[in-house]
Amino acid sequence: MPPAPPPYIGRFAPSPTGPLHFGSLVAAIGSYLEARSHRGSWLLRIEDVDAPRTVPGAAEGIIATLARFGFEWDGEIVWQSRRLDAYRAAFEQLTAAGHIFPCACTRREMADSALARDGSRIYPGTCRNGLPPGRSAHAWRVRAEGTVAFDDRIQGLQEEDLVRDVGDFVVLRGDGQFAYQLAVVVDDAAAGVTDVVRGADLLGSTGRQIHLQHLLGVATPGYAHLPVVVNAAGEKLSKQTLAAPIDALPASAALAAGLEFLGHTPPAELAHGPLAALWAWATAHWQLDRVPRRAHAQAPAGLAATGS
Repeated sequence: MPPAPPPYIGRFAPSPTGPLHFGSLVAAIGSYLEARSHRGSWLLRIEDVDAPRTVPGAAEGIIATLARFGFEWDGEIVWQSRRLDAYRAAFEQLTAAGHIFPCACTRREMADSALARDGSRIYPGTCRNGLPPGRSAHAWRVRAEGTVAFDDRIQGLQEEDLVRDVGDFVVLRGDGQFAYQLAVVVDDAAAGVTDVVRGADLLGSTGRQIHLQHLLGVATPGYAHLPVVVNAAGEKLSKQTLAAPIDALPASAALAAGLEFLGHTPPAELAHGPLAALWAWATAHWQLDRVPRRAHAQAPAGLAATGS
């Protein structure tokens, strides 16, 4: 008899750069219901490793909004800003194994490099074999090697040639800030996360994260990337695109809209009824196979922008 699969552990990991918007809600709903449908755990992690982008009070606002919408997380909330020693240990492990090198290239010097699918610049390998004479490190990069392939449960088979499509990527910036790619891999491994359900805007980061998982010798979770919510101009909802906060919206109505976006249409009366009844319906009816197989879709009217 084959061994039983490990217990499902999922997570939601918002960055505290502003209040939650409808796109954040969709990602939270998908990850939460997928975990609960497997009778698994759903963890909450505040991804505040990038201190300059963290907005004071945003994390507390996110936590309060999730609670008001009826999300229930398991265990203590994890704060990346309190886990810098773990990232440093992983960085030192990679350095000792020869996977990291210092890089002197500035953003201006890389401005003409081709774009990866997540919008970052593909590193041309300038400092791979040593810093140019008289130059000092602006960042430390992991050597990109090989091809990464994985079967995303929503977006299908994904394949990425790391050298061609990404290039060597930053894990520690010159200002001492650890990069998202390293932090998320370390945190998922430490928490025993088995499945990552998140927005398709992070699909382009997954190859890098799997590469780091292999280098660090940790397990690779399963992945499912939900459609990203965009505004009428096709832009991902964010603070920069004036996305409307959801904290003041009627919780049941916004939750029902999020479920419908994800291919689950609850009975109309539940959108105006008790939140507990809507969650009960959603938990009983959730099926990941019903989520639309697309990378993005427009937000429902009134849930995209502030209008300011």
